[in-house]
Amino acid sequence: MSLHPKAIPPVPEETSRVARAAFPKGNIYLKIRDTLGSIYVDEDFADLFSVKGQPAQSPWRLALICVMQYIENLSDRQAADAVRGRIDWKYALSLPLEHSGFDFSLLSEFRKRLIEGGSEELLLNRILEQLREKELIKGHKRQRTDSTHILAAIRPLNRLETLGETFRAALNSLAVAAPDWLAKRLKKDWFDRYGRRVENYRLPKLNPEREALGNQMGEDGFRLLKKIYALNTPEWLRYLPAVEILRIVWVQQFYAPIDGKVKWRSPKDMPPSTIAIHSPYDVEAHYSSKRSVNWVGYKAHITEICDEESPHFITHVHTTLSTVTDEAVVEPIHFSLSEKSLKPEEHLMDLGYVTAGHLVSSQENYGVELIGPVWSDPSWQAKHHPKFASSNFQIDWSKQVAVCPRGHQSKGWINKSDKKGQSIIHVRFSQYDCGICPSRSRCTRAKTEPRSLTIHTKQEYITFHHRRQTQNTPEFLTTYNQRAGIEGTISQGVRRSGLRQSRYIGLAKTHLQHIFMAVGLNLCRLDAWLNGVPLAPSRYSRFMTLKPKTG
Repeated sequence: MSLHPKAIPPVPEETSRVARAAFPKGNIYLKIRDTLGSIYVDEDFADLFSVKGQPAQSPWRLALICVMQYIENLSDRQAADAVRGRIDWKYALSLPLEHSGFDFSLLSEFRKRLIEGGSEELLLNRILEQLREKELIKGHKRQRTDSTHILAAIRPLNRLETLGETFRAALNSLAVAAPDWLAKRLKKDWFDRYGRRVENYRLPKLNPEREALGNQMGEDGFRLLKKIYALNTPEWLRYLPAVEILRIVWVQQFYAPIDGKVKWRSPKDMPPSTIAIHSPYDVEAHYSSKRSVNWVGYKAHITEICDEESPHFITHVHTTLSTVTDEAVVEPIHFSLSEKSLKPEEHLMDLGYVTAGHLVSSQENYGVELIGPVWSDPSWQAKHHPKFASSNFQIDWSKQVAVCPRGHQSKGWINKSDKKGQSIIHVRFSQYDCGICPSRSRCTRAKTEPRSLTIHTKQEYITFHHRRQTQNTPEFLTTYNQRAGIEGTISQGVRRSGLRQSRYIGLAKTHLQHIFMAVGLNLCRLDAWLNGVPLAPSRYSRFMTLKPKTG
């Protein structure tokens, strides 16, 4: 499809008159159009379309429809019907009252173009730019970030169901791509096992029977893979996505066949969740667990402004695989905010994000002060004999020695790297000093080895221990407690836009969904700000209101 950018048409006079009559007090779409205009223009999306071919629908309208769709959590069909039948939508889109709308499939095609063109971030960046131009972003010096789990758009599968569905998906793919080839090589009992969706209630209940069925599925899979990888088989068959997924899953789930017999891998030999495939229909959705929540899907990190006397606009959304830790996204978030010229001076994050390295690097590289607690010392010395905790060892950085609480100096100082590639220092004390020390049992549990310490580099060590000392002070807690407000944003996203349930397959499409959601919530917050709607206070149960006040 081709695109020839055109100027944004004004709202038709008849549409405006009827909309004003229908909404005398205005509504969100009328107010947003009057305040921000069309938000997007065709030129923003020119790179996504050809210059030749059938004319495309105006992409600025499609982008705005996708945003409005998430404001009300509508499906594609419902959004197309809203364009066709609602006056306020026609007003926002500059459409005449008699406009008959469009086919809902255009929204899916437009989203595909956005992802292929790498233009997802443009949707959020454009509205942030306009809010700044209109001086509606009055400050961004203090921001906060938190994450939440995202359920993938797939059916949760147990291990046996994963095997059956993976093999069934491969058979269906081959039946489309090479039906004649498959018909000559399939077994008749495959129709009984894989002819319909594999569901747990149809599977055996006893463990020996389930294991036998799993081994049978393993034999079926290896039989098919052997024929696909035979020399007389067309090579292109092995590159079908469903066939490649079958091969990977079988490697992850089974030991190599011995004498034609297959066996399930034991749990200790299973791959980690970071690479394990849990469904053939979304291979990027991984199993993860956080506190009491277990899920298969993704994770979304939401950043918003929390300055006083300013709308709490969302400035960034970062979507990751579910197995990516919170601390791994701090650098990408700060980089993106810096690119948008929305870098905060203070960034409120919870314990999962804050590490010694980030406390230093955020300040040095971006001028951002990371405000959040750090882990307390987990060692047994800190719990039972705090005098001998690592924090009570004196460090002489110039001489590269540590002094224990008993006054003994270390004898070894080695600069190393940990598993994550971070610089650390390994400090080792004298075996003689530790051997005769009367406090040895309170300092180390090693029977023959002397006490040793693993510490951060100088600046990280000093910053980290300073944070441990200050994170329980009233001043720190007063500032950090503002981070809790981001939970209200997550709640609003869940209730209004279906934040925690992905509509689409794959990480890229899920991230695009979160972008639309963020823009939609920003428009809702702008509407509330223009109407003078105050922030809602935290809700408490009637019972909690009876709790006596302290202090």
